[in-house]
Amino acid sequence: MTPGHGHHVPPATAGSLHRGRLKSVLGISLTVLVAEVVGGLMGHSLALLADAGHVATDVAGIGLSLLGIWFARRPSSDARTFGYQRAEIFAAVINAVLLFSVGVFIIVEAILRLFHPEVASAGVMTVFGVVALVGNGLSLAILRPGQGESLNIRGAFLEALSDLLGAIAVLLAAGIIAVTGFERADAIASLLIGILILPRTVKLLRDTVDVLLEATPRDINMAEIRDHIRSTPGVLAVHDLHVWTITSGNPVLSAHVVIEDVLFDHGGAGTVLDELGKCLSGHFDVEHCTFQLEPARHRQHEPTTHP
Repeated sequence: MTPGHGHHVPPATAGSLHRGRLKSVLGISLTVLVAEVVGGLMGHSLALLADAGHVATDVAGIGLSLLGIWFARRPSSDARTFGYQRAEIFAAVINAVLLFSVGVFIIVEAILRLFHPEVASAGVMTVFGVVALVGNGLSLAILRPGQGESLNIRGAFLEALSDLLGAIAVLLAAGIIAVTGFERADAIASLLIGILILPRTVKLLRDTVDVLLEATPRDINMAEIRDHIRSTPGVLAVHDLHVWTITSGNPVLSAHVVIEDVLFDHGGAGTVLDELGKCLSGHFDVEHCTFQLEPARHRQHEPTTHP
């Protein structure tokens, strides 16, 4: 393992570095939620209530994310050697499932409204649609710097984006109702909001499930890692190579590395280990690496589980 890695205080996760942003967005989302519920009830607008339901899921998801970040910062122990870092991923999974459920509910309700439309107030929809538009725009600006680093932040960012598009749909529906009196515009806007939610939710869920299944991170090229390890002076081969993710921004690696017998027998293994650590952290941003060094004569006695 590379030097400087403790086993008691976990490193800051990607999500924890942006918890201040999440707190700010939580406050904005609560304000938008209250406004849209009030507006939806006052104006009999399913589109506003649909977007409020989506925002309510955002609030729950951000709350879960903050809870997951808090758990992730708890120290590791002999029982949990990586601490609670993966709590962030569980929070992201719950967030995705909730968001998917809300999307399906909105679509079903919108279809029912298409057959049984209600008269919605275009003026009320416009006022509260603008409130939602401004609030979600601020949330996007706050979350954008961290959405490429953490699945939790990315989830919150995608939700804010969906909310922004939902607010635009509400405003468009309000305009259509005001100009043409077409009552089903509210239901159509609600249907569009539901459709916008589902694809992004599926992608977030896929990414989080990949982490739980310990899949190779998408930005890691296993062939390149093997080549870099093999190119280290004194290294003959590598096998049982595994790369997975504990939580967002924290990939780990383990491998069995075969080195020349002479290096193993005459104290050169430490130098090889240092070079391997520098190689992985420098080229692939994988700092938590565990290597089992083996002399060439030993490989024939050890079965491999991974090429």
